[in-house]
Order: sequence, then structure tokens, then C-alpha cells
Amino acid sequence: MTAPLPVDVDRQRRRQLRTLCAAGFVTAFGAHAVAANLGGYATGHHASLLELGVLLAVYDGAEVILKPVFGVLADRIGARPVLIGGLVGFAVASAAFAAARHPDALGVARLAQGASAAAFSPAASAMVAALGGQKARGRVFGGYGAAKGLGYVAGPVVGGGLVMAGGYRLLFAMMAVLGLAVAGVALFTVPAGPTTAKARPTVVGLVRVLGTTEFVRPVVALGGATAALSASVGFLPVIGARHHLGPLVTGAAVSALAAFAALVQPKAGRALDARTLRAGHGMAFGLAATALGLVLAVALPAAAGLATAAVLVGCGVGVVTPVGFAELARNAPAGAAGATMGGAEVGRELGDAGGPLLVGIVSAVSLTGGFLALAGLLALAAAVTSIPQGCATHVKQS
Repeated sequence: MTAPLPVDVDRQRRRQLRTLCAAGFVTAFGAHAVAANLGGYATGHHASLLELGVLLAVYDGAEVILKPVFGVLADRIGARPVLIGGLVGFAVASAAFAAARHPDALGVARLAQGASAAAFSPAASAMVAALGGQKARGRVFGGYGAAKGLGYVAGPVVGGGLVMAGGYRLLFAMMAVLGLAVAGVALFTVPAGPTTAKARPTVVGLVRVLGTTEFVRPVVALGGATAALSASVGFLPVIGARHHLGPLVTGAAVSALAAFAALVQPKAGRALDARTLRAGHGMAFGLAATALGLVLAVALPAAAGLATAAVLVGCGVGVVTPVGFAELARNAPAGAAGATMGGAEVGRELGDAGGPLLVGIVSAVSLTGGFLALAGLLALAAAVTSIPQGCATHVKQS
């Protein structure tokens, strides 16, 4: 029997992981580079606030609807073609808007981008889970999450610079080149996975699995952390403005939040793999940290509140994200990694939309009340995720 070549195998796995991290960067960068600059676009084209809201929502809406569909497709035909096809679709959608001279094409381009991201995002997550295996699942999800975090950080800044230099056509041309480049690299570095047709679960069986505590708990944690992140990005600048802090200070707080989330994720993933961090404790701690950050954002003086919230929310999100996805991958049924990740991504997207919506509704009466309301829900979610898995199963059965 021929001995394996661990060095070559490890090098190949690192190349594959870097490619998947690049795909994660593309979806995060594409979402935020455009969204952060849509306000100026809408103003320049005399669009109403309703039109701006539709342009912001159409990308996430496509993801919510289509991610489970493409997740199931990845299980059926393999994650590699879905990943590459989604990246190519993203590049084509971006290039089409860059070539078009009609401003109304932006809505169609954003819809097509969102649909394409809905394809390659769960496919990439499923492949990351396969690369991590049993021993390095937390580490690989930590690196993947950090790459997406860098996309969230770079998107608004780089996107704004591209818009200033050459308008929105230059921004979309850049995204077309980025998507096509990552698709080309994936074509040569990402292998076709093994077929799982014989192990594919039935629809009824998959629905039953997605309703278990092993699935629901990490999805609740991921949705809660994303809600805290999204609400903080949207409303921390409002708190700063009310205390007469300039956009430089508030922008720095938001960037610091995203940076902390990106830096903490690899560390949290390695701690999970080393078993110095238990999954339930990690998710509960992360959610509790985000809840405390939201409370202190409105309880402390302006600059101190923003800085403290940035650290706590960023670190909390950085812990929950790799731990939650690693738990989903660990409990995914055979042949259904794509469907599991696609379903989990829907939970995150709902948190992404629901967090700011809750704060916005309550803030019609009091901004402080809006932050406290979301913090209360996050504290409740932390309590639920901290329940040991065996206890949760026993309660459900009884």
C-alpha cells in the first residue's frame, strides 16, 4: 500500500480553502460595495426613498428565496459547478450593468447579483465544511468568515473610491473582473466532490432534520449575531450623530466592529477544534457579548459607547459565526451539506433584515428602546443556546 503524501495534500487543501475564501470575499464585497453607495446613486438620479429601499432589498431578497434551492442543487449535482456557475453569473450581471447606459438597469443587475450569490455562497460553505473534516472544521470556517469580514470592511471604502474615480459603471466593472477571476481560479483549484446520490436524504427526512435542535440552535445564534451586526452598522452612526460626532468617528467605529469580527473568527474556530471552547458556550457567550454591546452603546457617553459597542458586538459576532457554521456542518445529514448551509443562510439573511427593522420600529418612540429591545432578544437567544444539547433533546421528547 502506497503511503499518502501529507505535505502535498495539505498544500492542495490550502489552495482550495483560499479559493473558497475568495468566493466568500466576493459575495460580501459585492453586497456592501454597492449598498453603501446606493444613497448617492439614488440622490443623483432623483429616486425616492421607496425606490432606494427596493434597490437595497432586492439583493438580499433574492438570496433568501434562492439559497435553499441552490443548496439542494449543490447536493444533487455537486458543489463545484454551482460555485463556478454562481461566480460566472455574478460577473455577467455586473458586466451587463457596466455595459448598459440606462440607469434603471441597476435594479435588474442587483437582482441578478443576488441570485448568483445565492448560488455560490451555500456551495462554498458546503465545500469549506468538507475541507475541514472532523478535526479542522472550526479553523476553516474561521478563515472563511474572516475573508467575508474583510469583504464587508473593504466594500464600502473601495466601492466609494471606485465610484468617485469612475462612477457606478467602474464599480460594476471591477466586480465583474473580480467574480470572473475567482471563477477561473476555482476552475483549476477546486476539485469535483464525490457523488452523494446514494446518501441523499428524502425531502421529508431533510425537513425533519432541519427542525431539530441541532439545526435550530446554531441558526438562531447566527441569525441573532447577524441582526446585531446589521443593526449596529446602521444605527451606531445615528447615535454618534445625535451626540455631534462627525462621520469620521462613526465610520471608524463601524470599521472597527467589522475588523474585530474578522480578527476573532479564526481564533474562535481554532479554540473550537482544540476543544477549549464548547459550541453551546461559544454561541451563548457571543450572543451575550453582542447584547451587552448594544446596551452599553446607549448607556455610556457617546464616544465611549460607540467604541465599547464596536468591540463587544464585533467580538461576539466573531465567536458565533465560525462556531455556528461548524456545528451545522457537524450535524448535517449525509449528502445534504448544501441544503443545510442554504437553510442556515436564510436564517442569517432574516436576521440581517430583522435586526435593523426591529430597532427602526421601536426607535420611532425611542432609539434607546430600540437597542434595548434587540438586546433583550439576543439575551434570550443566548439563554436558549446555552442549554446543553442533551437537555434540549430531553425537554423536546418529554
